[in-house]
Amino acid sequence: MKKFLLLSMIGIFGLSYSQQAPKVLKTSFSKEALNQKLENEEGKSTSIQEILDQHKGKILVIDFWAGWCRDCLKALPKAEELERNNPKVDFVFLSLERSKEGFDKSLDRFNMKDKDNYWFASGWENDFNNYIDLNWIPRYMVIDQKSVIAKYYAISPEDPEIQQTIDNLLQ
Repeated sequence: MKKFLLLSMIGIFGLSYSQQAPKVLKTSFSKEALNQKLENEEGKSTSIQEILDQHKGKILVIDFWAGWCRDCLKALPKAEELERNNPKVDFVFLSLERSKEGFDKSLDRFNMKDKDNYWFASGWENDFNNYIDLNWIPRYMVIDQKSVIAKYYAISPEDPEIQQTIDNLLQ
């Protein structure tokens, strides 16, 4: 009986933790979101604004992921395919690992060392993730050549709107 009750509670409450599309699809970032600090592989601090500035003039796909995230790992081959199929597009990977050690291990384990990687040393709850309504990973965003959000919300690299957005921006 206890087992049944526990499974029932997990079933009921587990549904509330699934990925939900944000009610408002934003096209720009707040000042606080842009000031959010991340760390690169070498432990150097940078901000979202600095990352966007590095890619200004290019289309940018932001991939939110973590090595502990089963859905992220299942999506990784398709994310790599999306990247291969779009050589004129920059890709940035923002990790939600729980520690620098976990970040480093995931980069090695999943052959991500040759990519543009950062992690939120401040954890999941931060100004950037709160602003973009990040409630689940994986998540993908497309940023246009002027650092405007062109595709705010996608949960799979196979979402046809990602490629459609990229194609429209390349015209």
